[in-house]
This record gives sequence, structure tokens and C-alpha cells, in this order.
Amino acid sequence: MLVALPSSIAYGVAVFSVLGADYVAHGVRAGLVGAMALGLVAALVGGAAQLISAPCAPAAAVLVALVGESLTHAPDPARIVALLTLVALLSAALQFFYGFIGGGRLIKYIPYPVVSGYLSAVGVIIFLGQLPKFLGLAKGTTLGAGLAAPAQWQLPALFVGGVTVAGVLLAPKLTKAVPAPILGLAAGLTAYFTLALRQPELLQVAHNPLVIGPVGGGGAALFAGFTSPWAMFHGVSAGELRALVVPALTLSILLSVDTLKTCVVVDALSRSRHDSNRTLLGQGAGNFASALLGGMPGAGTMGATLVNLESGGRTRRSGLIAGGCVLAAALVLGRWIAWVPVPALAGILLVVGVRMVDWGSFLLLRQRDTALDFAVIATVVAVAVSTNLIAASGAGVALAIVLFLREQIQGSVIRRKIAGDRISSTQHRLPEETAELERQGDQTLVCELQGSLFFGTTDQLLSELDAPRRTCRFLILDLRRVQSVDYTAVHLLERFETTLAERGGWLIFSRVPTRLPTGRNLGKYFTQLGVMDAKRHVRNFASLDDALIWVEDTILATQRPGGAGAAAPLALAEFDLAREFAADQTLAALASCAVERSCAADELVFQAGDTGHELFLVRRGVVRMTLPLAAGGHHNLAAIGRGNFFGEMAFLTGAVRSANAIATALTDLYVISRARFDEISRAHPVVGVKMFARIARTLALRLRRTDAELRALYDA
Repeated sequence: MLVALPSSIAYGVAVFSVLGADYVAHGVRAGLVGAMALGLVAALVGGAAQLISAPCAPAAAVLVALVGESLTHAPDPARIVALLTLVALLSAALQFFYGFIGGGRLIKYIPYPVVSGYLSAVGVIIFLGQLPKFLGLAKGTTLGAGLAAPAQWQLPALFVGGVTVAGVLLAPKLTKAVPAPILGLAAGLTAYFTLALRQPELLQVAHNPLVIGPVGGGGAALFAGFTSPWAMFHGVSAGELRALVVPALTLSILLSVDTLKTCVVVDALSRSRHDSNRTLLGQGAGNFASALLGGMPGAGTMGATLVNLESGGRTRRSGLIAGGCVLAAALVLGRWIAWVPVPALAGILLVVGVRMVDWGSFLLLRQRDTALDFAVIATVVAVAVSTNLIAASGAGVALAIVLFLREQIQGSVIRRKIAGDRISSTQHRLPEETAELERQGDQTLVCELQGSLFFGTTDQLLSELDAPRRTCRFLILDLRRVQSVDYTAVHLLERFETTLAERGGWLIFSRVPTRLPTGRNLGKYFTQLGVMDAKRHVRNFASLDDALIWVEDTILATQRPGGAGAAAPLALAEFDLAREFAADQTLAALASCAVERSCAADELVFQAGDTGHELFLVRRGVVRMTLPLAAGGHHNLAAIGRGNFFGEMAFLTGAVRSANAIATALTDLYVISRARFDEISRAHPVVGVKMFARIARTLALRLRRTDAELRALYDA
């Protein structure tokens, strides 16, 4: 309470003193009521147990700007007080709404440069607004005119304000048991009454511009603001209400960000975790109660909260006690607050304003990459000071969009780009087929996309793929890491398809997300916009491997047409594994080990965990090897095509099967049993030597190609 109360009074005076000397006491009451209502209600309802809520600098800055703007249009102080109450009520309702819809999770995504600019702007505005009071300038004298005429400065005000500032700055070095604002205020009071010994006129409360003046005591005086604004509400027009929406929105965002920023610091120090949405509900309820009673709006304050934490406060009861102590102090000490020097309060706020400026942001100028971030901070501050915080809120939102677009545009949407001769499917093919695919590798381009495909990145995508898409026939776009797609990007994809179709090529999608972070089903979105129309040269596959297999099959069908003969079952002598066996009359011995087997489409050849030790040679068809996963589903390891073999791991080691083997179409196999093979090898040792040598060579070639593809993936 001792930390929150002086600042609360200072903020109230800062806002309402702009309306004239007659409203200084009103500002004191507004600060007291705000500290009490926020302290009690926000602590009772909120979601951060150790948070202390009270009137704060952002609230004062926004309301001061609103008062200054209102005075130029309707110089009726009573009506302006009513408008301030309406702004506070609307802001509280917005905070409650943020918490109700879960906005606590969203506010933290406001870019830090914008938040830093807001807070720095508030600090600058507070500093500039309190400097005339610190110098003791006469009412109506502008800051510029006052600074240019030192003769107008009042030495008593300067002395009291300077002693207060010194007290606030030196207090932590003297003791940490008493909060610095209290010691600073005590120093200011001491300085004031010391001067009063030589200037007796300072001992008068009435018509004394250096003190707050009569506030009154008791509950009736404290809550006088509860009834005063309401009589003016009936005359508020719809146009005036619309004009209050932007200030209320600005105030609600600033207070919410200020509160959640304090909560994050408390979480780090106390190793706890606050409920952001409930915290906003509590702040909205507290500010609503404060506005109803004629008090200042506020937020979770850093200074009072840290004092509470360091003093042992662990539950929301500490916040309730703080609010109760404010009420007790106001009821008991109300008439004595009249003697608080205005320059002393100004001195406290000058220190607060200087500390709110993010001086560390100037370090951003050291590097070119962070200069734009500093420009954002400086722009928000400049707009706030030259215009007001309301206009700065618009500038902040606009700059936040610019920051987002900058990051999206600077980051490449192409994760990797690989030519067809540097990547292949998992399907093992005959050596001559592999050689043919390598020769035709320039016909295929695999491009893995990432991030957001929108109007800001489509030019980058077009520049990267414009030349390749004019020479290749198959453009595979893997979309697994894409986060969002807009209509501009869809139109670009249609252009890609048109260019490819002119040469008989195809645009191929793989791993199209069924649910983007926005909730959109990208496949349905493409279908609705006609990108995946059946009449277009577009194909869509569930995996990149499936897309590569289709492209390879299409290329081989075009380059090596063989009709039915190409699909005829291979004889044992045609397998690369059995090459050179006929030369030394050992093929017949190997053939005695091989048993023919046929499998229907989708038939399981074997599954993981089986104890069979056979080697399988694919005469016709394709067998897909899949690795079952613990969480369900599977991972495609390879597709074994005509002329290749599988099952060699169990055949060589004798261990159980580690994967599933499933025929994807009508498949003919040769099955070589390890037990029968061992018998033949003992009778014909050269069979075993040749067989293991051919298996080793094939595995080495597979590993070498895998190494090349891994290198291509990392280099892409």
C-alpha cells in the first residue's frame, strides 16, 4: 500500500489537474478510489495470486491525452469528467471481454518493439506532463515557453521536487525496508515544511498552488465521484461515444499488456504460472468497479507487486489487505493529504517516466539488422508525443503488421529444392531403370515449401521456380510445412500448372495438410478454387515417396515402353542377384532353393515379429516395406520392385522380421529358404560365396545412393 498509494495519487492529480486547480482534489480522490477498488476487486477475481493492482502510468498518459483533446472541443470540465468515466467503463468492459474469449493468449503476441514504444512513449509523456509542475510554472504556461524563460521557475517548487527525486534515487542505497517512493515523498514533505519556516505563506492550504489542497475526510468525501459524472451522461451523443472507442481500446490494450508483463516477471521470480485469461477478467472487474466509484483505471503494477513478493506475499489475500489498507488510509488520513506538495508528486512521476523509457533500445542502432526495430520504437514514441497515444496505437498496429510482413518476406518459403537426378523414391528398381531415371533427372524438380504462401511471398516463389518450371516436366511441391495459403498463392500455382501442361508436364502436390494452424483444410481449399480440378494436369499424393514413385513410373513408361512383355515375370537367371551363376553351372543349384509364390494385391507377405528367415526375389509387381510405429500407423521404408529382393536382414542374421511386407499389386516371387540355402552351400560352396557377395554389393550400392541423397538434402 505504501508503494501504490503515492503513485496512485500522483496519477490522479496528473490527469485531473489539467482541468484546473479546482479538480486537483478530484484527482486525489480518483487515485485513492482506484487503488482501493483495483486492490480489492482485482485481487479477489484475478488469476495472479501475488499481483497488486493500482492506477498506473499508461492509464494516466492516455487520459491526459484525452483531456487535452477534449478541452479543445468542449471546455466543460464536468462533461470531460463524465467522458473519462465512460472511457474507463468501456476499457474495463473490453478487458473483461478479452479474458472471456481467451485473449490473454493473444495479447502476448504483440511485437516487443511496439510494446517497448508504447511504454517508452508513456514515460516521455508522463515526464513532459509533470515537468511544468516540477518547475512550478504558472497555469497556462506551455512547457516550451517555461523552459525558455527560467525566470518563471519557482525556486520552492524546484527545491521540493529536487529533494523528492534525490530521495527516490538514494532511498534504495539507504534501506530496502521502506519503499523508495515513500522515502522520496517524506523527503519532499520535509523540504516543503523546512521552506515554510522561512515563508509562512506556504503554511496555508487554500489557494496554495504548491500543495494538493483540501480533499476532505470520511467516506462521503472519498466517494463523492460516485454520483458527480452520472448526471452528465444523458447528454452524451452517439458521435461522442464513437469518438471514445479508440481511446478505450488503446487504454484496454495498454493496461492488459502492462498487467501481463508484470505477471510474466512474477512467474519467473516465484516459479509459478498465472492464468492470463482470469487475470484479464479480474482487471476488467477491478477497473469497472473503480470507474463506477469515480476512480482511476489501472493495472498490475510492477513496483508494488515486487514489494509484495519480496515481503512474503504468496496468496491473493495480500492484494486484498493492500486494498483494505488504502481504504483505511483514505478514511483516516484524508484531510492530511491536502498538505502533500504537488512538486513532490511530480518528482516521483519524473523518476517513473525516465525509468519507463526503454533506454536499452538504443543498442539496436549498433547493428543494421535491428535498426528497423528501433525505428518502430522511435516512430511510436514520436507519434505519441507529437499527437497522442491514441494515434500511436494506430501506428503501433500498422507497424506490427509491417514487422510481420518483413519477417515473412525475408524468410524463404522454399526449404529445399532438389533436382530429380539427386533424389529418388524408396522403390528399388533394376539397374538399367535406375540409369534411365538418372539420365532423365532434369525432367523432375522437387521443392519443399514452408511458412506462409501469401501475397508477400509469391514473388519470391515465382522468382525461385520461374526458370526451372519452364524446363522440367514434373514439379513436385511438398506442402507438409506450409502454415497458410491465400488466394494470390493459389493463382500462382494455377500459373505453374498452365505452363507445365503446355509441355505435357504435371504439377504434383504431396503431403497437403488437412488442417492448417488456421483450421483450414488445404486440400478442400484447393479443390474449391479449382486447383485440383480433374481436368488439370495436377496430381496429389499422401507422401513425397508416392509422388516420386508415380513420376518415375511415368518417365519409365514413356522412355522404355515394353507393353506386357515388360511386366512379364522374370526368370531366376534375369535377376542381378543370380548374375554369373550360369557361367560355372551353379544356377541349377541356386534354383533348387527357390520356390515360386504369388501374392494378391494388399496381401501380407510377412509382418514384423515373424521368425521366418527366407529371402524374397520379386519377379513381378511391387512389395512395400513398412515399419510399424508404437503410437499406431507406420512409416514407409521402401518399395521393392521387379528384379530386386527383400527380407535379407532376417536371411543374414537369423533375427525376427523388423518390418511388414505388403504386396501392392498382383506379385510373383521367388522364395529362398535359409535352411535349404545352407544345405546347397555345403554341397556347392561357390553358391554361398557368390550369393553373399551379390547381396553385399547390392546393399553397398543402396547405401551409397542413400548417402548421396542425404548429402543432396543437406546441401539443398
